[in-house]
Amino acid sequence: MDFIPMPSADVLGVVIAISSVAIAAASYYYVLSRKPKGCLDPQRFKEFKLIKKTQISPNSARFRFSLPTPKSVLGLPVGTHVVCRGKDSEGQEVTRPYTPITLDSQVGYFELVVKMYPKGRMSHHYREMREGDYLAVKGPQGRFNYQRGEVRALGMIAGGSGITPMFQLTRAILENPKDKTIVHLIYANTTFEDILLKEDLDDFASKFPDRFKVYYVLSRPPEAWTGGGGHVSEEMIQNHCPPPAPDIRILRCGPPGMNKAMAAHLNALGYTSSMQYEF
Repeated sequence: MDFIPMPSADVLGVVIAISSVAIAAASYYYVLSRKPKGCLDPQRFKEFKLIKKTQISPNSARFRFSLPTPKSVLGLPVGTHVVCRGKDSEGQEVTRPYTPITLDSQVGYFELVVKMYPKGRMSHHYREMREGDYLAVKGPQGRFNYQRGEVRALGMIAGGSGITPMFQLTRAILENPKDKTIVHLIYANTTFEDILLKEDLDDFASKFPDRFKVYYVLSRPPEAWTGGGGHVSEEMIQNHCPPPAPDIRILRCGPPGMNKAMAAHLNALGYTSSMQYEF
């Protein structure tokens, strides 16, 4: 009677290893297949319904838009933005970039905080929007690519509605227990009423005192104001942002004049171009 030779231990080991890799790969692709697909298209505009509009200051509002299903995600990587399309007061088409303040951890909807300027073309569109209206959106767009752990600390300098990309990034960092990046924010506005998302920012500072600090600057501060006054200065940056180092980065977003002034301050303080990024 002939006996069929049994495979050697080495051969069995190879077979088991190959099987393990195959099972792991199958599991990985199964998980990917179950991950919700983003709703955005970078090439064409898609319509999203406004389901809630909340006035948060005399000229600013928070807009919540529904996604196709309660479990849908927008699909916007942290650090990127969307482009929105509307019509100005003369009925002409206009597009502008905006950064949602929500992350993909919020399913079923996304939110924009918009400051509406008296003569702003897109501002007119948002002022006229009512719950039930639709907004045309495409994306994601943007060059900023945030990777957890790539820097030790971030300094952020924001003015007015320039807070939205900073808020999105800060929220993503603080809500991730594996991300140990420290965030320092300088946020400049004209009056106290102009400060957007102040309650949320103060809540971050209260919950994460070792990871997030915010310093408010007002050019027209009220009486008994304890924050900064005037415009953001080199001294404020020295006191409230991490000093120049290879493992830090300074982000800035605000009106053109402010961005130019902040770039000059940062250069004078020794921050190299690789340490700076402008949204």
